[in-house]
Amino acid sequence: MKKVLNFGSLNIDKVYELDEIVRPGETIAAISYDDFIGGKGLNQSIALKRAGADVYHAGYVGEDGDILIDYLLANEITSMVQQIVGPSGHTIIQVDKNGNNSIIVGAGANKKIDTDYIEKVFRDFESGDYLVIQNEINNLARIIKSAKAKGMHIIFNPSPIDKNVSTIDFNDISYLIINETEGQMLTGCKKPSEILEKFSNDYPNLRLILTLGARGGIYKSAGEVIEFPSFDVDVIDTTAAGDTFLGYFVAGLARGIDIDEILTTASLAAALTCTKKGAADSIPSLDEVIKWRING
Repeated sequence: MKKVLNFGSLNIDKVYELDEIVRPGETIAAISYDDFIGGKGLNQSIALKRAGADVYHAGYVGEDGDILIDYLLANEITSMVQQIVGPSGHTIIQVDKNGNNSIIVGAGANKKIDTDYIEKVFRDFESGDYLVIQNEINNLARIIKSAKAKGMHIIFNPSPIDKNVSTIDFNDISYLIINETEGQMLTGCKKPSEILEKFSNDYPNLRLILTLGARGGIYKSAGEVIEFPSFDVDVIDTTAAGDTFLGYFVAGLARGIDIDEILTTASLAAALTCTKKGAADSIPSLDEVIKWRING
């Protein structure tokens, strides 16, 4: 099994449970408030590990980041995280009574990663290993360049979408994982079929995974199109569902599993994440996913 390097964000999540997500100019009372461990990068590392991957996490935390490093170690993830002066990244998450969420990200240490640290991290990886990146850290182009020079497979989840994504050459990406909204933002197309066609025409070697929520999703490579299902569960909180999908997908690649099986398992794991509150703590283990598939 190949190693997976997740060069990603680590955040302290501040989660507010509400009847409805707050509107502009409105002040409302929260039903409850909790702090959770999170960040797209950390969530994806937890998902990778719980899906059976050999995971290494790189990134920066601030002076308040001991809790984040401890969480990685407690989950048996190899930490390459560096602690710096200043605050760690954090998020403010609103979750409504239907389980929908709205997220504000404060970058903190996540956007202070320097090139010396990047080069140091990549010394421990080789051709055929996997790199996972999101858009919650800085220096993405340099990280991609270093991974490409090593001959690594590069998996990119360009969330949150902003102007920095336009600086990335998708020809360097092996797998792009996006949801429908992100696909629309990146291509200007509205229909899934149009999004898929746009990426295929512009980046013929890119493997695209387009997730469609309750409608499942679509995997498209140069010679293959696979539609995969969603799963009906009691939704409590959709936070980290996309991160769970990515983690299980990449873990399946690293373990050499058939692509159809990878997609179905990743979709189910993402659905099960929605049945619990929080981010990293809500991500199911592979045993839980297998048990659900057997028993329903």
